[in-house]
Amino acid sequence: ISNKSDTLYLRCKESLISIMEHAYLNYIKGVSNKFKLNEKPVILAFDYTDEDFYGDVQGFDIHGWTGKDAVTGHFKFLTCSIVSDDIPEKIPLISVPIKIGSYKSHTIIYCLSLIKEYVGEIKLILFDRGFYNNDLMFELTKLKYPYLIFVPKRKEYKQLFEELEEKKTIFVHDYTFKKDMSTQEGKTYLSFLKQIYDKKSDKNYDWIFATNVEKIVLEDMLIQYKKRWRIETQFRVQDEARIKCKSKEMKVRYFFFLFEQMLQTTWICFYKDEVPFKKFLIELSNTAKKWVKQDKE
Repeated sequence: ISNKSDTLYLRCKESLISIMEHAYLNYIKGVSNKFKLNEKPVILAFDYTDEDFYGDVQGFDIHGWTGKDAVTGHFKFLTCSIVSDDIPEKIPLISVPIKIGSYKSHTIIYCLSLIKEYVGEIKLILFDRGFYNNDLMFELTKLKYPYLIFVPKRKEYKQLFEELEEKKTIFVHDYTFKKDMSTQEGKTYLSFLKQIYDKKSDKNYDWIFATNVEKIVLEDMLIQYKKRWRIETQFRVQDEARIKCKSKEMKVRYFFFLFEQMLQTTWICFYKDEVPFKKFLIELSNTAKKWVKQDKE
């Protein structure tokens, strides 16, 4: 690889997605060994993040968008991060690109298979309302992964809230769905939390959660769920390292996305207490420029 972007883009296009995944995982392996993450129980969170695209939307890699602010599409990535209270290294463990039509359950189980040897026991996996899906809940339960999912307020749930008297009501919810030409059956706990006060907004809210862990049902679900917001904070931090790119090639975008996360992970693990992320990036850039200049001389 040279210092020319065309050469870098060409090498990315020639590479396999799996090579990029395992190159990043090799870095995570080193971090895991140093901080003994594979010996620590963890709480994980999954979430999607997007990168804007402004050209002609084609193929299965670019998800169409409204055209607002000239954005015609998005490259979409799914990230799995550590969000545990007692682990300072709250880092993105893996991210994968999302094609149009991909199955949530398959992609999430795949991510978990990639990172399971780099963390200890998975105590809980947190998801927002976009992940409330019978297939996903079924597969996670089958593989004994504990989950907590924020449930969207559907019409039937809104009506049920009006009839409930208790602040916390728990149901066993049986569900069925079609998969692989057959009908699958599963069950989950649904916990309805009615008019719970939120100190930050000074308002009361109704919440619904789904989980396959009876112990979680009996605990304060909101405290557990709010840990998921840390992954959104990670995305905002990563935005400071955003590499501007106009390529419509997913492999190029994915390479840059993983590189951004590697920079973020390096800062979180080794420099967070010493310098802000933005200053870390500036100093890193200045050092790289000095090395390039010395190499040319």
